[in-house]
Amino acid sequence: MENEMISVLLVDDEKIVREGLRVLLDWSSLGCCICGEASNGKEALLQIERYHPSLVLLDIRMPGMPGTELMEKARAAGYEGDFIILSGYSDFKYAQTALHFGASFYITKPVDEEELEKAVLSVREKIAEKNKQETSRSQYLQKARTTVLLDLLTGRDFNPAINYPEMGLASPIYQVIIYEGYTPYFHAYDFSDILMITNQDNHSFESLTIENQNVILLKGNFALSRFQDCLKHYESGTQKGSPLYSIFLTYGPAVFSLQDISRSYQVCHSLMQRRFFCSEDQHVLSYEALPAPLLLHPSASPSLSRSFSDELVSYIKTCNKRRICEVLDRLQKELYYSSDDITAIKYFLADIFLQVKQDIMHTYGDLELPFAHNAAILELIENKHYLYEILQYFSEQFDMIIRGIGHDGSDHVFDDILDYIERNYAESLKLEVLAPLFGYNSSYLGKLFSQKAGMGFNAYLDQVRLKKAMELLENTDMKVYEIATRTGYKNVDYFHQKFRKYKDMSPAEYRQSKRQPS
Repeated sequence: MENEMISVLLVDDEKIVREGLRVLLDWSSLGCCICGEASNGKEALLQIERYHPSLVLLDIRMPGMPGTELMEKARAAGYEGDFIILSGYSDFKYAQTALHFGASFYITKPVDEEELEKAVLSVREKIAEKNKQETSRSQYLQKARTTVLLDLLTGRDFNPAINYPEMGLASPIYQVIIYEGYTPYFHAYDFSDILMITNQDNHSFESLTIENQNVILLKGNFALSRFQDCLKHYESGTQKGSPLYSIFLTYGPAVFSLQDISRSYQVCHSLMQRRFFCSEDQHVLSYEALPAPLLLHPSASPSLSRSFSDELVSYIKTCNKRRICEVLDRLQKELYYSSDDITAIKYFLADIFLQVKQDIMHTYGDLELPFAHNAAILELIENKHYLYEILQYFSEQFDMIIRGIGHDGSDHVFDDILDYIERNYAESLKLEVLAPLFGYNSSYLGKLFSQKAGMGFNAYLDQVRLKKAMELLENTDMKVYEIATRTGYKNVDYFHQKFRKYKDMSPAEYRQSKRQPS
């Protein structure tokens, strides 16, 4: 700051005086530059507004607007720079008024070079000291602000004595986001850049790192609205290689007070711990997906492990792939509500698989089944990032075992999938959830549906659901919204839309047509 040049404005109604001031001092060597000059008060006000000079050399008596009036108006307009008054009069009243409006010096004409130089240097030193103090204060406030924000997010402290509005933290609404790279070890875009909102003075959001996690605190309705726009892009599907595809994020509920920010943050943090349960290509976890604490229970017990492995072994021996899929589906649901940590869950899954391996090898000891060594199996399961990957591995291995013991039921797999849909149409069925249960990836299963069923997976699922809905409309007195829920449609308006497209009439009209006397 000490080497920074300060700007000087010369104001005097006599041109010869202004020209003399320009050459009287070596302004550059004093760390100053002349930014402009004015011949009257009105012109000077415009120049002050335009250039915001650090220092104004001002003649006290000018036609039209005295220097004291100019000072008063400049201060009223928010000018905080310094004045050095130049006057041909040693008048106490003028000097007193000038000092009242913050003049640093009052120098009488003719101006003495040495006196003016001392005054300018004094003002420059004062400005440098003021800038230094403001920089120190700004740095201190920024550090304090970061600490305060960290305390608010983590719930360590809310102090009513802190002036949160002064720190720019006051807002009518807040929401917390935590994000990381979707693929481990690969660069993720900065999500605050993806939001594409201006953030001057941290007006729209705060961004910081907590425990190596990227945290964003959205502030205000506009910022939250922009985030909702991003979520719509995720819902419609993201392209590989796009900025959105590079990110996995969780978000907490919107809250309306500083004290509740920690609640939104804790939900985000808990969701990050549950990324293991996400489906294939899932990039977002909402606070709505966090199970209620009362629904969570310990699952990773030896007795439950034995129960699942026994079921799987019996269905492998009978080559019942459909039943194997149902067991894996039930296992996935059981673990979704597990209160155990992810490491314990992985050990639990490894225990199930190793028990299946042991039982199968005991039964079919005369066959050379291509099982991996136990250490390799443990390492593979431990290194998987998602539950669906582990269950897909289970499904592939069990299919291999069935082929190995001489019962290849692969020709009937698609029939098993159709049977599974027929039995579970009311569930939230998706290709990316269904495919791993049958040992496929979602892309391949989608193509298989088009080939075997002559239509896409979603169209086939809608057909099954709507046929079941027609049966319920014909044979029960259930309300339409109840039938919608019973057949897998959470939104009754969407159910109406699908039904009308399928039957060219509303559900109520269909029921009435079937109940009219023949």
